[in-house]
Amino acid sequence: MSAQQSLLLHCHCPVTQPSGACCLELDREGGGARSIAMARCGGFLEKAKPYFAMISLQFGYAGMNVLTKVSLNQGMSHYVLVVYRHAFATLSIAPFALVLERKVRPKMTWSVFWQIFVLALLGPVIDQNFYYAGLKFTGPTFACAMSNILPAMTFVMAVIFRMEKLDMKKVRCQAKVVGTAVTVAGAMLMTLYKGPLMELAWTRHAPAGAAQAPAAAAADSARDWFLGSLFVIIATLAWASLFILQTHTIKQYSAQLSLTTLICFVGTLQAVVVTFVMERRPSVWTIGFDMNLLAAAYAGIVTSSIAYYVQGLVIQKTGPVFASAFSPLMMIIVAAMGSFILAEKIYLGGVLGAVLIVVGLYSVLWGKHKETQEKEADAKMALPMASKGDGSSSGGEAAVVPDTEEIAGVGDDVACNKANGVRSSSDVRGASAASAV
Repeated sequence: MSAQQSLLLHCHCPVTQPSGACCLELDREGGGARSIAMARCGGFLEKAKPYFAMISLQFGYAGMNVLTKVSLNQGMSHYVLVVYRHAFATLSIAPFALVLERKVRPKMTWSVFWQIFVLALLGPVIDQNFYYAGLKFTGPTFACAMSNILPAMTFVMAVIFRMEKLDMKKVRCQAKVVGTAVTVAGAMLMTLYKGPLMELAWTRHAPAGAAQAPAAAAADSARDWFLGSLFVIIATLAWASLFILQTHTIKQYSAQLSLTTLICFVGTLQAVVVTFVMERRPSVWTIGFDMNLLAAAYAGIVTSSIAYYVQGLVIQKTGPVFASAFSPLMMIIVAAMGSFILAEKIYLGGVLGAVLIVVGLYSVLWGKHKETQEKEADAKMALPMASKGDGSSSGGEAAVVPDTEEIAGVGDDVACNKANGVRSSSDVRGASAASAV
C-alpha cells in the first residue's frame, strides 16, 4: 500500500472536501507546530545559557575556596600557593593570548609596563596573599561573604578618583550610597561581633571535648577572627584598587588575554621574590601529587582561565550587573560545602553581617543597573539628534557616539569587576570581572 493510499484510508474528511485534502493540511499544520515548539525550546535554552554558566561558575569558585582551605590547613604556605597558582594560570592563558591576539596586540611601552607591574603587585601579590591569610584565620564562608564588599569599595574609590559622578537627587545614586553604607556596616559587624555558634542539624553531634575550649584558646580564636577579617578587607581594598588602575590600562593596552597573561606572569615573578623573603625554608617549595598540587592547579586553571573566559562571554552578552548578581550564591554553596566537608563553624555575627552585605550589594547593583539603562537611553537619543544636526550625518554621529560609549565604558568596567567575589584577570578568585581585564 502506498503512502497516499494509507493516508486516504485513515482520512475522515467531510464529504464536501476533496478526499485526503484535510489530512494533508493537518499534516502540514502538525509539522509547523513541531517547528514552532522546537524553536521555542531552542530559544529557552539560548536564554538559559547565561544562567547555567553563572551557576556553574559559582560552584567552581566555591570549590576553589574549599580546596584552598584544605591545603592551607595541611600546612602549605600561602606564599608558595600564590606562586604555583599564577604559574598555572600563566601557562594556561598564554597559548590563547599568543594565537588569538597575535594580530591585535598593541606595542609595549614603559608606561604600560609599569602599570602592569603595579597591577601584578595589587592582584597576585597583595590581594591573594592577604586573602589566603584571611581564609586561613577564618574560613571559606566568612571570606566569601566579606568579599562581597568589593562593589561598594570599588564605587567609593571611583568617586574619590572622579570616575563616578554623584547626583544625590537621583534615586540610583541614593541606592549606591545607601548600599555602600549597609555593606560597610555588615563588614564591621562581621569583624567586631562574632556571636554565639550557630548549631546546624549535621553539626550538633560534635565530640564532648570540642565544646569546652580553654579560655586561652578562645582568646586566640577571637584574635584570629579579627586578623582574618582585617586581612580579607585589605585584600578587597587591593582588588578594588586594581580595578581602578585596570580601567585606565585597558585603554592603552586593549588585548585582554595578553594583558591577563602579563599580569599573571609578572605577578608570579613578584610572588617568588616575596616568598624567598618570607619563607626561609627550602622545604616549603616541595609539592607532590597531593591536595597542595590540586589546589594550585585548580585555582590557576579553573578559576583563573576557564572562569575568565566563560565569565567574559556572559558579561559580553548580558552585562556586568547580571554577572555580579550571582556572587551571593557562591557564599551559600561555600557555607554548605564548608560545614559538610570541613566541619566549619558558623557564628551568628557572620550570618547577620553576611545578610547586610548581600542587601547592600544588591542595592549598589540596582543603582548601577539603572545608571546603565540611562546611559543606553541617552546614547539612543544622541544618534538621531546628531544626524539631524549635521547634513553629512556621518561626521555628526562620529562626534557623539564615541563620547557616550567612553563614559559608559568607565562605569561598566568598574562595576563589571564586581562582585562576586568574582575575580577574573590575574586572580581571579572568584565572582567577578573579565571585561575590564
